[in-house]
Amino acid sequence: MPLNVKNIVLFNKSNVDAETYKVDGAKLITGNPEQSLWNHYSDPSEQFFSGVWQSEPGCWRIDYSEHEFCQILQGHSIVRDTEGNEVHLRSGDNFVIPAGFSGEWEVIETTKKIYVIYEPNTNQA
Repeated sequence: MPLNVKNIVLFNKSNVDAETYKVDGAKLITGNPEQSLWNHYSDPSEQFFSGVWQSEPGCWRIDYSEHEFCQILQGHSIVRDTEGNEVHLRSGDNFVIPAGFSGEWEVIETTKKIYVIYEPNTNQA
């Protein structure tokens, strides 16, 4: 059966409850930020996701197994690689973090972003 406009997910009209959590203590560098996630879409293969994420200030280690496109809606964050190089991210910035990236994510001012994630299923033959 072909899909139609009823299958389009409009974030501003989607009634999704927030999942609220804290950063895993093993990854935490500074602070104890509360984070919220509104996952608006997951595809049937569970490899593609999209929604909104928000975090309070803090810093933690990141190790990406997924490819992630982000659009910063508000706030200020810094992403650092393992060599200490960094990029400042602010409202209006659009970027991709590729699978395999490791480093740190530091939220300077509460940050909210739209995310689009593709995580290949490594269990398929």
